[in-house]
Amino acid sequence: MVRHLHDQLTGGENTMDENNDRYIEIPMLPLRGVLVFPYMIVHLDVGREKSISAIDEAMLKRKEIFLAMQKEAQTDEPGPKDVYHFGTVAEIKQLLKLPGGTIRVLVEGLYRARIKNFVAEEPFIRVEVSKEVDQVNPGEPEVEALMRNLISQFEHYVKMSKKIPPETVVSVITLEDPGRLADVVASHLNLKLSERQSILEAVSVKLRLEGLCTILAKEMEILELERKINLRVRKQMEKTQKEYYLREQLKAIQKELGDKDDRTAEADELREKIKKARLPKEIHDRAVRELERLERMPPMVAEAMVVRNYIEWILDLPWNKETKDRLDLDMAEDILNEDHYGLVKVKERILEYLAIRQLAKKMKGPILCFVGPPGVGKTSLAKSIARALERKFIRMSLGGVRDEAEIRGHRRTYVGSMPGRVIQNIKLVGSKNPVFLLDEIDKMNSDFRGDPASALLEVLDPEQNHTFSDHYIEAPFDLSKVMFITTANVQYSIPRPLLDRMEVINITGYTEEEKLNIATRYLLPKQIKEHGLNDGQISVSENAIRAIIREYTREAGVRNLERNIATICRKVARDIVTRKTQQSKVTAQNVSQYLGIAKYRFGLAEKENQVGVVTGLAWTEVGGEVLTVEAQTLTGKGRLMLTGQLGDVMKESAQAGYTFIRSIAKKLEIPEDFNEQTDIHVHVPEGAIPKDGPSAGITIATAIASELSLRKVRREVAMTGEITLRGRVLPVGGIKEKVLAAHRAGCKTVVLPAENKKDLEDIPANVSRKLEYILVESMEEVLPVVLLEKEMPVMAVQEGMPHVENQNG
Repeated sequence: MVRHLHDQLTGGENTMDENNDRYIEIPMLPLRGVLVFPYMIVHLDVGREKSISAIDEAMLKRKEIFLAMQKEAQTDEPGPKDVYHFGTVAEIKQLLKLPGGTIRVLVEGLYRARIKNFVAEEPFIRVEVSKEVDQVNPGEPEVEALMRNLISQFEHYVKMSKKIPPETVVSVITLEDPGRLADVVASHLNLKLSERQSILEAVSVKLRLEGLCTILAKEMEILELERKINLRVRKQMEKTQKEYYLREQLKAIQKELGDKDDRTAEADELREKIKKARLPKEIHDRAVRELERLERMPPMVAEAMVVRNYIEWILDLPWNKETKDRLDLDMAEDILNEDHYGLVKVKERILEYLAIRQLAKKMKGPILCFVGPPGVGKTSLAKSIARALERKFIRMSLGGVRDEAEIRGHRRTYVGSMPGRVIQNIKLVGSKNPVFLLDEIDKMNSDFRGDPASALLEVLDPEQNHTFSDHYIEAPFDLSKVMFITTANVQYSIPRPLLDRMEVINITGYTEEEKLNIATRYLLPKQIKEHGLNDGQISVSENAIRAIIREYTREAGVRNLERNIATICRKVARDIVTRKTQQSKVTAQNVSQYLGIAKYRFGLAEKENQVGVVTGLAWTEVGGEVLTVEAQTLTGKGRLMLTGQLGDVMKESAQAGYTFIRSIAKKLEIPEDFNEQTDIHVHVPEGAIPKDGPSAGITIATAIASELSLRKVRREVAMTGEITLRGRVLPVGGIKEKVLAAHRAGCKTVVLPAENKKDLEDIPANVSRKLEYILVESMEEVLPVVLLEKEMPVMAVQEGMPHVENQNG
């Protein structure tokens, strides 16, 4: 368009008088982004050295200088090819030197001129120019008509644009010279530089007037469109921020063009999704209200993004989507047995749930809590339950969670807020009835940000979770069909209100036979496959697995057992790759070649009967453990010293046992005044490990009685039980884990409180067949069972026991 206008104004080919021999030699000032018309007065800031030299030269002579515009404003050292050859000869009216070496020049355009020749480029550009006289026929009617039309359009343009002072119109109306009129009008219009140059090069006044009329008509059309847009926008606007104004202008322009903007399309898309989502009525109405709010908001306002995200969260949640349960009990039982060995109680509970689901179509999901030591398969069991039911599975770890917002989410008033992890995971699986595993529920903490355990009360309460309210969603979501399964290593650290809402299923440690079956059926095939081996390249005998269980692991679960099997597979894989062997047979005899020397001693807890050394049983987070208690007498003043990092409860139990032994000293043939000359030191080995609890009471009392009476303790006997000041034996917890630990240690007899008889039903039959249980109600029943008769005669005198020695002598 610019090129066409240029050709129109200049008549295509140059129509200048080539025979005009009136040339003048004059300094030239290249202009960047500025064009000066004749009769135009303007300030120019000059800073380039050549330009300053040109002005100095002009001031020395006629104060005239040739002004030509550069083709590219970025050119710092313009040459003959870098400037337009058509320009304006101007007179320098005023000079003002500014700080920094810049000169401000006031110039007035005199007449058009064209470069004929570049005389010099140093120290400034000197050119030879010819004056270009306006080509016009005076009194021509068409020129007169063009002048009137231009003046009328210019008056209208000034009224519409309001950027040109009205006084300018008065000065323009008084002009009679058509060429000067055109130049003055052009100098007041906000035109592109290319359009200005085309008008400057139009020597024909008629073409110049026609070009300006065309430009003014186009500008007034744009101004009229802007006026309409402004009027429409002003009616719609409630706020006057600049950003809002510009966006609404864009919207109005697109409406004028018939285009549909992205924002409207997005709103229509969301409205269609809401219609198809089949949301509950309350949620549907909320989503529609939020969408209407979104449409009224400016798109770049921060809250618009919050509302948009909220609507998308509502649409993505599975309000009415759920998977169909597999109610085939036989198939579910097969899947559970395929994935896990043993765990009878848990499997029975799941099958009971499926049976009830067949009878009652609507049933709240059970909330189970698996409590047991690490490595017994709590987490993997939850996955198997999901597979058996054909439900989606979610695992959410609660270990170290301190913030209530992790459960309930943040309110939408916060920047970057989002729903809690419960709602996030429900959205992720796209079903409202998944199997939801809350792992490590006993390891939650609380701080100034709230108590996540309290937030879980609503999630895990069957009477409340059908209207669970997340702080972000702010609408009730039904969690009653979710099967929640929680896991924990210990039960005592779970808050009581939370524990009360769950059905606790204790998963105890595995017996040796169970570990052997698990390793043979699951762990060994899994590790062989993961290490790229096959059954023809490696074989592990049953006795080898027993040796690993007995001599390389001591745990309630099977994690270390699996690690040791993986170690064997790695070494076999390396031997096969290095071609040392094509097949490896691992037996009980050569297992040490793969795993090194044995880490644990299997068999009796003690190798021989000893005085003052008793085998006790303890419960830890990783299952049952065998605990050795040692007692030693010293010459002293009757002090009782306790070491081994014992807790307060355990120290008090030791003190109660010591007092009871003093009360029956005569029955044990111990001098009644032994406490006046003898100190007793009780130590529980593995002193780096803290120990506490009352269940070692009878063990400590037995060790003290053995040491004072010099009667040896039967090495194959293990015991547990709390002792009172009068010698009564009270029940304790963790019986199954403790009995399994005694069995692992090779003990033959286990002394237990009589009130723990009911707990013996949980112990596997194959373990009970190998053990003898002695149930006692008082300490006086314990001592005859575990203490051997004195060896007569006593050949040595024990240090610190003069009275005992005399009695036996």
